Amino acid sequence: MDEQTRIEIEAAAFRRLRRHLMEDRPDVQNIDLMNLAGFCRNCLSRWYQEAAADRGIALDKDAAREVFYGMPYGEWRARNFRCRHSS
Repeated sequence: MDEQTRIEIEAAAFRRLRRHLMEDRPDVQNIDLMNLAGFCRNCLSRWYQEAAADRGIALDKDAAREVFYGMPYGEWRARNFRCRHSS
């Protein structure tokens, strides 16, 4: 497999993971992901930010989260956060 094909496959896998977390399973809370897998959606957005920085592209935390979440993080959280203590 050539390098460009490998990069394209890795990018497609990342997009599929993002879509799964954002569309198929928005009910899974970040804390649950962190406890079970050691990473969460915010980690993925930070890794995106770091990869951009490696290429000389400046993204602050909020901008990277908006790219990953597809909307401002606060808006996504308001739509999807489920308080475990409420009935």
